[in-house]
Amino acid sequence: MDKKASSDLHSLENMELEEISSKISDLDKWRKIFSCHGLEISRATHQKCQDHKSEDDKEDAAAASQMTNPLKQSRFPSNILYSIPKALIVSSNLGGRPISLEMAVGLRRMLFGSTYQVFSYEWKRAYFRFHEPYTDLAYALETDKGGAVAVQMAVQVNIIKYLLFVQNKEENMRLQSLCEISQKEQEKALAAALADILWVAGEGQKATVCLVTSDTYFTPSIDYKADHFTERVQLFDFFEKETAQQFLCDHIHCLNCEGSHGVILFLYSLLFSRTFERLQKDLDCTTTHLLQCRLGSFICRQAILNIILTGRACPHVFNGFQKLEAEGNVQKQLHGVLSRSEVGYLHWSKEEVEHYRFPQVGSMLKTPKLPVWLCNISGTYSVLFSTNRLLLSDWKMEHLFDLYFYNGQPSQKTTVHLTVDTHSHHWEENHREEDGDAEKRFPSVEMAIRTKWEGAAINWNGVVPFF
Repeated sequence: MDKKASSDLHSLENMELEEISSKISDLDKWRKIFSCHGLEISRATHQKCQDHKSEDDKEDAAAASQMTNPLKQSRFPSNILYSIPKALIVSSNLGGRPISLEMAVGLRRMLFGSTYQVFSYEWKRAYFRFHEPYTDLAYALETDKGGAVAVQMAVQVNIIKYLLFVQNKEENMRLQSLCEISQKEQEKALAAALADILWVAGEGQKATVCLVTSDTYFTPSIDYKADHFTERVQLFDFFEKETAQQFLCDHIHCLNCEGSHGVILFLYSLLFSRTFERLQKDLDCTTTHLLQCRLGSFICRQAILNIILTGRACPHVFNGFQKLEAEGNVQKQLHGVLSRSEVGYLHWSKEEVEHYRFPQVGSMLKTPKLPVWLCNISGTYSVLFSTNRLLLSDWKMEHLFDLYFYNGQPSQKTTVHLTVDTHSHHWEENHREEDGDAEKRFPSVEMAIRTKWEGAAINWNGVVPFF
């Protein structure tokens, strides 16, 4: 091809890219994706994507088109958002064991209760990404919408645990220490948190990490719907937590870059670390699988949160076991939390309180060993934590103390500082003096805190209360 023709083609491709890009609201985000993964938009790429696009890809492209201009969608590589770039794919010769059809069927049934369900677009695009290093939220994961947020925020709890209480041994850390971390420290914290979760789920014996290769390891059967992702997974088994952590650190880009399916890979790793046999014993008659379809999306059941927080996929948040009277006077056993966890869980929902369906969180989760809690507040997940290691081990510390709140939403730019007073009693006095429900007059996050510290007064330190 002569220089003029080459120049004309180059200009044409650039014009096409500029035309498309001008229709995309977050152009900087796309440029970052392309440069990070070495992707180029060219006619060859476009044609290759079109030639190899599966039926599932077409469904997901429809979802992606809502983020871009639908009139231009057909001219853009529509699977660019959820395809896995080569930079995020490990070699098939790295030493893992290939997934089998039997394993994939087990994953589907444990997650969805069916081998025909596949992850939605929102789940496929979810991964573990931090805010910018050396900022007020450098320690915090960014989240989007959808069911994967619950997993991201449960992992966030473990990241905070690592940064405040594992890598540091001081009794009382400064919040500023969470803001002064580099990208390298972010990656190390994520790898350490994930390794710890998998190791505890494997009962201190084994952790399994799932990564994607370029090879496909089995042919789907008539009873299994292919997703062109699960069939390419390899499993890496580790019998020392430190080795698993180092492996995750070396391959963290396979979980924390856009297009990596990072959250799904972590879920697969979690289930294989726990093993299907243990998972069956963890669950009870109320929960046969881990994801629930609601309003066209898949949300996490409590068992997924509990396995991340405690290592066991128990379906309930009360302590121990409870008996359920079933038909015919048959008693069934419900499975709760069996031991005090390192990190905790708080739950508040105005709607559930009004309908007397409010789950009573037991002391095993309310009072963890370390002061970090995953909060489910009216179905939205957030994190509460203290920088004081001794908060829950010395009752005198709980008279007047600070908590910090992060809800993972794009609107939150800094960590919220709350001061909790458990001895002033002025909240209780106001509650008695005024008519109406407290839930209508106080932010839900305050009500969640009061499920742990009943009657506590909460000062937002100049921030306009929200949530």
